Amino acid sequence: MANKGPAYGMSRDVQSKIEKKYDDELEERLVEWIVAQCGAAVGRPERGRLGFQVWLKNGIVLSRLVNSLYPDGSKPVKIPDTPPTMVFKQMEQIAQFLKAAEDYGVVKTDVFQTVDLFEAKDMAAVQRTLMALGSLAITKNDGHYHGDPNWFMKKAQEHKREFTESQLKEGKNVIGLQMGSNKGASQAGMSYGRPRQIIS
Repeated sequence: MANKGPAYGMSRDVQSKIEKKYDDELEERLVEWIVAQCGAAVGRPERGRLGFQVWLKNGIVLSRLVNSLYPDGSKPVKIPDTPPTMVFKQMEQIAQFLKAAEDYGVVKTDVFQTVDLFEAKDMAAVQRTLMALGSLAITKNDGHYHGDPNWFMKKAQEHKREFTESQLKEGKNVIGLQMGSNKGASQAGMSYGRPRQIIS
């Protein structure tokens, strides 16, 4: 981690608000999924935000996770034989995971930044990215997801509808209720005030 002094005032308030967004129950679910998806070889972190951060920090576990969602022969992230020890190599490994997650379909707004994980600035953002990745894996339903399908929400999918020409023509004749109805309505007999008086 970077050599930083303690935060004071507004900086400390902002950091404490960010830290409150971290969900311990969600951490347990994510750890269970990562272990089910990647196998027991990835190990388990110590409980808590910092344990989770240390477990994911070098990017190897994340890289194995995203690679497990692809078929054999088309793994997007190259994993080194020995875990990287140099800071820039670890950050590079995390960046490769983030690129692969975006390519998999995770929306850019759901993707955390490298420092959020590496310096533990926003571990809740890391959780959001992993949740989005899990939801996409369930939605794709391509046989590469391992784990309980109830751990993640299935994303809504497009439901295309095909209409024939005759159905489209019929639709043009219908007056939608939001436009109102004029059945039985008429302005006959209506008067607003007295007629205009013209004095010569």
